[in-house]
Amino acid sequence: MSIAISVQGLAKSYTIRHNAPDHVTLAEAALARLKNPFRRPTRETFWALNDISFDVQEGDVVGVIGRNGAGKSTLLKILSRITEPTRGQIDLFGRVGSLLEVGTGFHPELTGRENIFLNGAILGMRKSEIRKQFDAIVDFAGVEKFLDTPVKRYSSGMYVRLAFAVAAHLSSEILIVDEVLSVGDSEFQNKCLGKMQDVSKSGRTVLFVSHNMASVAGLCNKAIFLERGNVAGSGPVRTAIDSYLRAANPQAADRITIRKDVARSGTGALRITEFRLENDHGKTIRSALSGMALQFVFNCENPDSRPVPKVDIGMSFTSYTGQLLSVFYGSYQSRTFTAGAGVSEFRCSVGRLPLAAGRYAVHARIVVAGTEADFPRDPVAQLDVEAGDFYGTGSRGFEGDAPLLLEAQWSQTQPNTGSAI
Repeated sequence: MSIAISVQGLAKSYTIRHNAPDHVTLAEAALARLKNPFRRPTRETFWALNDISFDVQEGDVVGVIGRNGAGKSTLLKILSRITEPTRGQIDLFGRVGSLLEVGTGFHPELTGRENIFLNGAILGMRKSEIRKQFDAIVDFAGVEKFLDTPVKRYSSGMYVRLAFAVAAHLSSEILIVDEVLSVGDSEFQNKCLGKMQDVSKSGRTVLFVSHNMASVAGLCNKAIFLERGNVAGSGPVRTAIDSYLRAANPQAADRITIRKDVARSGTGALRITEFRLENDHGKTIRSALSGMALQFVFNCENPDSRPVPKVDIGMSFTSYTGQLLSVFYGSYQSRTFTAGAGVSEFRCSVGRLPLAAGRYAVHARIVVAGTEADFPRDPVAQLDVEAGDFYGTGSRGFEGDAPLLLEAQWSQTQPNTGSAI
């Protein structure tokens, strides 16, 4: 497979000025210079990108993920030839269509119609080629009534719809899309994701920046995780997202120790001593995605040398406001255990985490032969959940304050025939 994008040793620096005077008039500036003749603003060099290298294969759909300030938008601006790099080499094998922040790529004084032809001309297309795609662009954007209106009068939503339609339909071999799609409504976002899937199936290369892990997981086959201007992880989308999740909560420990002196109730026949969260590959993580498979792992200590039979361990989730959301014990599935001497490890495997994006508290409790053995009063862990592809469609689902996700299927029955469609 051919390489579509090759980046080698790419770096971008900016100069940040500190203590710079804030003058409105020339007189104010002169007066300030007289008062402080030796004062000079200090300068600091900030590296938005720092010697990053990667290759993107032709036809790949690559997500670029990372926290705010990681360098994602800077990278896309350099690849789109909007910003010059400080150093490094970029090779792009094909025409590039890009959709970055609102306003990029359109002339505000020109109409929507004129901007469509302008963008096509920038990509090196002939008028006849643009006309073939013109109706599809207008239909996708839904701005037919405003085609002959200068785009400076468009709302941000209209602007983005037209800009995406132009970028996705014109004949560029490489499509670069930033988080700007968040300006549109959820219906349009899903429409854009579907179009990008169609684009990728046609063999074109897509680079997609997003904070929405559901969209990245559902759309991309590979991902690049940027952290503080460096490539902190790359490869298959699942691997990069795992790296992102591990770094998402840097204050959290991989293993959480539950001290003996915390407030507890119970007989003490067993005590919970440690908690950790693992993905389905057994790798310790600090955050989770909605819909992902994961394991809640509890270490419990038996202070006696004799085995403890009929052990039932349970956990529950509460919202950040303390609302109880779910309770689950092993006994609900007729699973009880025997804890030997020393430390025993108990695992609760969840096939698809049914929690929406948010922060939750994890509580744990041990019951032995029907009697409470250990119940730490405070949560054993804080669980940070990011939006994942729970529904398998790239949709985040309901955006309101609804923590639980429902795994179900919709269907329709014709009233006259009774048949399902």
